[in-house]
Amino acid sequence: MVILGIETTCDETAAALVERSEDGSGRIMSNVVLSQVSEHAAFGGVVPEIAARAHVEALDRIIAKAMAEAQYTFAALDGVAAAAGPGLIGGLIVGLTTAKAVALSHGKPLLAVNHLEAHALTARLTDGTPFPYCLFLASGGHTQILGVRGVGDYLRLGGTVDDAIGEAFDKTAKLLGLGYPGGPLVEKEAQSGDAKRFALPRPMSGRRDADFSLSGLKTALRLEAEKISPLSHQDVADLCASFQQAVVDVVIDRLRLGMRMFRDQVGTPTALVCAGGVAANQAIRKVLHRVAFEVGTSLVAPPPALCTDNGAMIAWAGAERLALGLTDPLDFAPRPRWPLDQVAKAAAASAQS
Repeated sequence: MVILGIETTCDETAAALVERSEDGSGRIMSNVVLSQVSEHAAFGGVVPEIAARAHVEALDRIIAKAMAEAQYTFAALDGVAAAAGPGLIGGLIVGLTTAKAVALSHGKPLLAVNHLEAHALTARLTDGTPFPYCLFLASGGHTQILGVRGVGDYLRLGGTVDDAIGEAFDKTAKLLGLGYPGGPLVEKEAQSGDAKRFALPRPMSGRRDADFSLSGLKTALRLEAEKISPLSHQDVADLCASFQQAVVDVVIDRLRLGMRMFRDQVGTPTALVCAGGVAANQAIRKVLHRVAFEVGTSLVAPPPALCTDNGAMIAWAGAERLALGLTDPLDFAPRPRWPLDQVAKAAAASAQS
C-alpha cells in the first residue's frame, strides 16, 4: 500500500509518500519538508499564528512536490494520513482539513495520526524494529519514555512535568543570546566550555518514577548567569557545558529507571529507540548507547531527518494502522492535546466495531 502523509503540527510543513509491503517493510518514495525556522527566529520561538499562515501558503505546493517526486497520482493512493494532534491547533486544522479534502475527492480512507505515535513507529520504517521496544522521545515539545508494545498499544513509563528537553535548550539559548533554534547552538558552545564550573541541579534524579523536570534547572542557570553578568564568551560556553551535562546526567538517571520499569512491566526490549530532534545531540546520543549496552540491547536511532518532524513518519504510521484495518471518519476533529493512551483506546474501539 502507498500512503500520503501530511505533517503540520508545529513549524515544519511536510508531505511524503511511503510504501508498506505485505511483509511489513517500508520504503520512502518521497519526503518533502519546508522549515519555518527563518520566520520564527526573530521571536526566539515558534509563533502559532505565523506558523498556521505559513502552512496555508505552503502546503498545497509541498504535497504537489511530494507527489511529483514519487511519480504517483492521488487516484493510485491507498490512503491519506495527516497528523491530527498533539500540536498547535492552527497548523493541525490546516493539515487535517487538506487531508480530508484529498480523501473525500478521491474516495480514499482517512487516517488521523497521532504525532507521537508516528515518532514511536518510525524505527519500524527505518530498521524494521520488532515489538516490544522502549522509546525515548525528546523534542522541543515532548519528553517521554514509552513502552511500544504494538500499533496503538503504548505504555507511558515517564514524561516531563514541565518543560520538554528541547524547550529547555531553546530557552537556555535565548537567555544567553545565542539565537533560535537553540539546541544545536547550545551544543556547539558547550564543546569549548567547562561543564564543572557551575554546580547546577539534576532535577528528579533518584526518584522512583521515570519523570523529568527541567524548569528548576533552567531557573538555576538564569541565576548563575545573573551573578556573573555581563557574560564573556567563555562564560557562555561554560554555562552551556554545565547545562548540557546536567541534562545528560538527568537523562541517564531517568532512562535507567525507565528501562527497569519496561523489563518489569513489559519484558525484554528488542531495542532502545530514540526519536525527536534532541536525539541528534551527540552528548545525549552517547549516553543512550551506554544505557542500551547496560541492559543488553541495542540503540536504534533513525536518521536525523526522520527524528525531527516529517511527513514520512505520518505516512508510515497511517500505513501501519491501515494494515490493521483502522481508519477514521471525515468528521475527526484535531486534538491539540492527545496522549498516547487515548490512541490505544481509540484503536481498540475501531477494531471492535
